[in-house]
Formats: sequence, structure tokens, C-alpha cells
Amino acid sequence: MTKNLESAETSTVATQADDRFDGTSIMLHWLTVILIVIQFSSAWMRESVDHHSSIAASLLAAHLNSGVLVWVAGVARLIWRHNFAYLPPFPPSMPKLQQTIAKVNEYSLYVLLLVQPITGLGRVLFRGQPFDLFFWQVPALFEENDSIRHFLAESHEFGAKALLALIGLHAGAALFHRLVLRDGVLQRMLPRMSARAKLAPVLAKNDAE
Repeated sequence: MTKNLESAETSTVATQADDRFDGTSIMLHWLTVILIVIQFSSAWMRESVDHHSSIAASLLAAHLNSGVLVWVAGVARLIWRHNFAYLPPFPPSMPKLQQTIAKVNEYSLYVLLLVQPITGLGRVLFRGQPFDLFFWQVPALFEENDSIRHFLAESHEFGAKALLALIGLHAGAALFHRLVLRDGVLQRMLPRMSARAKLAPVLAKNDAE
């Protein structure tokens, strides 16, 4: 009898978990979050040290390497999303306007996640000097061009501010859905707990009874 109850409850929990994104989408999402944290923290920390110091060089390398990984993760997310991902629908109670805003915010984030690494890398390339990328030293591929480098630097800075604003809007909306509306939107992108883990408190209560 207990086994049948556990089986039925496990099935119910599994059904309720179907409103989440698939595991690969969730993994790529949180990998992107970690990389973006590295991006902003390395940029801000570099501004607080001597730009000619070894620490600044290490921070710049971390910023550049993580930026390339952000671009790779962004491309991977788009390919996976278009071909394989499970995209859960919005809650029926969510107004169409909010759904449209959420979609615009999401696609804008994708655009910036792909554009930002390009402007950042271009800024380095047009210094006209070799630079380290992961375990390789990239030779000077272009002659120094201050006008192009200045344009890319301004674009990169503007894109960073726009990205930070969109991330704030995205995170704020997720917390609003979780803490105020409680409609399960935030949970769609949280890692899945196993059905057994979710049932642990229920089963413990049943055993006690």
C-alpha cells in the first residue's frame, strides 16, 4: 500500500515538474549567469587597480576569456532553443502585455550576449598588439586604429549598461512572479529536484503516522 502511494505521488510530482525548461536549457542559463558575473566583476575590479599591473592583466584576461565563453554559450543556447529545447508556456493568468515584454527582454538579452563579446574582442584586436586568449597568444591581426577602437570601446560600454539594465529587469520580474504572483514562472528555470527529494517530507510524515 505504501509503495503504491509513493508511486502515485511520484507520478504526480513528475507531472507537475513538466512546466520547467529542459535540463540543458537550465544548465546553459545558469552557466551564462556565472560567466556574466565574472564579466562584470573582472571589469569593475580592474578599474580599482593600476592598469599597468599584473593584477590588471590577469583581470583583463579573465574578462576576455569569459566574454568568449559567453558568446559560445549564447550561440549554443540559440541552437538548442531553436532545435531541441522544451519551452514551457506562460501561466494562463499572465497578461499578454507582460508576455510580450518578457519575450522582448529575453531576445534583447540574446542580442547583447552575442554583440558584447564581439565589440570587446574588436576593441582588443584594433590595439594592434598580441594578446593572450586562454592558452594561446594571438598575434597582432590588425594595425592599430584608434578611431575604430574608440568606437568599439564606446559601443562596449553602452552595451554593458544596457545589459545590466535588462538583467535587472529580468531578475526583478522573476522575483516579482515568485514573491508576489506566485505563479511558478521563476521555478521554470530552476534546476529540477528529484521526485524522491520532493516527496521526502511527505513520506516522512506518512511513516510517522
